[in-house]
Amino acid sequence: MKLLLLKLGGELIETAADRARIAGWAAASASRLPLVLAHGAGRAIDGELKRRHISPRKVDGLRITDAATLEAVVAVLAGTANTDLVSALVAQRVPAVGLTGVDAGFGRAVRTDAYASASGTVVDLELVGDPIEMDSTLLRVLLDSRYVPVVASLGVDERTGEVLNVNADVMACRMAASLPDCGLVIAGGTAGVLDDSGRTIERLDTAGIDALIAGGTATAGMVAKLTACKAALRSGVPTIRLIDGRALDGTHGVEHAPGTTLRA
Repeated sequence: MKLLLLKLGGELIETAADRARIAGWAAASASRLPLVLAHGAGRAIDGELKRRHISPRKVDGLRITDAATLEAVVAVLAGTANTDLVSALVAQRVPAVGLTGVDAGFGRAVRTDAYASASGTVVDLELVGDPIEMDSTLLRVLLDSRYVPVVASLGVDERTGEVLNVNADVMACRMAASLPDCGLVIAGGTAGVLDDSGRTIERLDTAGIDALIAGGTATAGMVAKLTACKAALRSGVPTIRLIDGRALDGTHGVEHAPGTTLRA
């Protein structure tokens, strides 16, 4: 593994203390190998929507994004969430650079097709993008200069200039597939993938992922997460770790965090 891409769930970077803890982990880890961070901000976006008197709408953990919702998504992802995380990293002397997939067009995307949910209904996600071509040139330029890219999950239709909301797990998985010899770790607020009894499943392959979704054990955001991971595994990412990001700090790295290892 030549570099590590860590995707942070929005629940891990909500408070100043949360961000300082993650920054401590990044400061300790960046001395060992190059890093790319990607993040979402789901609960912060929900809070912004509430302030704007807009009701959040989701299916299988994917946000249905009309024009008014997209304004709130951009304000949080490209604004407060990304900037607050970058500033916490810089305070720990991590040379972080905030980006979205719009920058230099590296997150080229098209609007998603009508989405077939796990329940069988077909839903129009509206202004949600599917990254069709992830150009990692910008990331590699930054990494070669020893910066740490911090990527918020927005994409762009380069033909129209339309900004699109991209699921953060999908964004991270597509970035990992575009970067050679990249280790991918997805950190959230649970200890990986849980079974019906709430215990961590230590290992899963793509057949096991399909079984969890079909059987209803994986629900809501975990469906979107596992679907994105399955596509990344089939695109050549050798392994993906889903971990409890609450275990990360300046002395405890991803290798110490409880979680699930995914393989093709």
